[in-house]
Amino acid sequence: MMDFLNSLWIAISNPNEVLIKVLSVPMIIFLEAPISFYIINNLLNLGASKRQKILYIIASSLMCLLSGFIIPSPFNIVFNYIGSFLIVYFIFKTGAVKTIIASVLPSFVFTIAQSLLFNPYITLMNINYTEVLSIPMYKVPITLIMYALVFIIISILKHKNLSLKFLDSIDNKSKSMIVFYLLFGLLYIILEIIITMEYIDILPLGYTFSNFIMLLLYFAISLYSISKVVKLNKTTQELESAEQYNKTLHILHDNVRGFKHDFDNMVTTIGGYINTDDMEGLKKYYLELEKDCERVNNLYILNPDSINNPGIYNLLTSKYHEATEKGIDVTIYYLLNLNELNMKIYEFARILGILLDNAIEASEKSSEKIINISFRRDNKNNRDVISIENSYSNKNVDTETIFNKGFSEKENHSGLGLWEVRKILSKNNNVNLFTDKTNDLFKQQLEIYLN
Repeated sequence: MMDFLNSLWIAISNPNEVLIKVLSVPMIIFLEAPISFYIINNLLNLGASKRQKILYIIASSLMCLLSGFIIPSPFNIVFNYIGSFLIVYFIFKTGAVKTIIASVLPSFVFTIAQSLLFNPYITLMNINYTEVLSIPMYKVPITLIMYALVFIIISILKHKNLSLKFLDSIDNKSKSMIVFYLLFGLLYIILEIIITMEYIDILPLGYTFSNFIMLLLYFAISLYSISKVVKLNKTTQELESAEQYNKTLHILHDNVRGFKHDFDNMVTTIGGYINTDDMEGLKKYYLELEKDCERVNNLYILNPDSINNPGIYNLLTSKYHEATEKGIDVTIYYLLNLNELNMKIYEFARILGILLDNAIEASEKSSEKIINISFRRDNKNNRDVISIENSYSNKNVDTETIFNKGFSEKENHSGLGLWEVRKILSKNNNVNLFTDKTNDLFKQQLEIYLN
C-alpha cells in the first residue's frame, strides 16, 4: 500500500505529460465541453434543445481530444477554431455572424479567466509557469478553479438576464462591428497571454490586475458603443414607423372625410333601393360599399399599437401601400403578439417580405387583384399562423417548382426569393410553410409552433 501511495505521489508531484493528458480527458468531456455549451447557449440566447446540447458536447469533446492528442501545435489551434465553427453551424443552424461569435466565445472566456488566475496562483504556490503546465498536482487545481470561476460568472450573468440576444434584432453591419470588436479583443488577449506567460515568473501581481482592468475597460467601452448603435437602429425604426403611421393616418382621415361627405347620399341611395323593393340592387350596392369599409378597417388595423414590432409594422404598411397603389384590394386580419413569436424576428421579416412581394406580383397580373392577409394565434394547436392568399393568373404554376433555386416568372430576376425561404425554414424545426392553390386563390400558410 505504501509503495502504491509513494508511486502515486511521485506521479502527481513530478513532471508527467502522459498523466496530464489522461486527466484532461474527463475534464474536457465532463467540464470544458458542457461549460462551453453553457457559455454560448446563455450569452447568445440559442435556446438549444437537449439533443443539440448532447451533440455539441460530444462533437466538442472529440475535437478537443483530437487536437490535444493527435494534431501538433500550432496547427491544433487552427483546427480547433475551424472545428468549432462547423460544429456550431451544423448543430445550432445559426447565421454566419452568430456562428463566428459562438466559435470564439468559449476560448475567449477561458483565456481571460486563465490570464487572471495564473499569476496569483504561481505566486501563492511559490512555483513557476513550467511547473504549473507539467506537474499534475499543480495543473489540475488551477484548471478546476478556472472552470469554476467561468461557471460562476456565466451563472451570474444568466441570473441577471444579461446576454447578447440583441444580435437577433440588429442589422448585418452592426453584427460585423461586434465580430470585429470580439476578434480584435481575442487577438489582444492572445498577445498578452504570450507576453505574460513568457515573463510570468518575473511579472508582479499588479501587472496582471492592471492588464485585467484595462481589458475590462476595453470591453465596457466596446459594449457601450455597440449599445449606442443598437439604440440608434431602434430609434431609426421608430421614426420610420412614425412616418408610415402618419401616412396611414392621412389616408384614413381622407377616407373618413369622404364617408362623412357622402353619408347623406349613401343613406338616400339605400332608401331608394328599399322603397322600390330592389333587393338585388341593394345587395350589389352593399358589396361595393363593403369594399370601401374594408379599406378603412385595414387602415385602423395598420397602427403600431396593434402591430407591436417597428420592423414588421414598417414592412406591412409599405407593402400595403404598394399594393393599393397598384389597384389591388388588400384585406388584413391581425390578432397576434409579435413579442411572443417563437422565431427570430429577422428571419420572420425576410420570409414575410418575400411572400408579400410574390403575392403583390401575382395579384397585379390577375384580373381580380385580391390579397388576403391573416395573422392569428391558434391556441388549440399551440401555434401562430400567418396566411397570405392572392389572386393569380398562371393556374398551371407548380407549388414545388417555385421553391427551386433560380425559378422566377419575372424577366431579369434571380429567382432566389422562395429558395431563400426554404433555407430559413430548414434552420427552424418549429416552422412550416404550406403552399396550396384553388381556381381563385394561391395560398401560402406559415405556421410557427410555440414549443
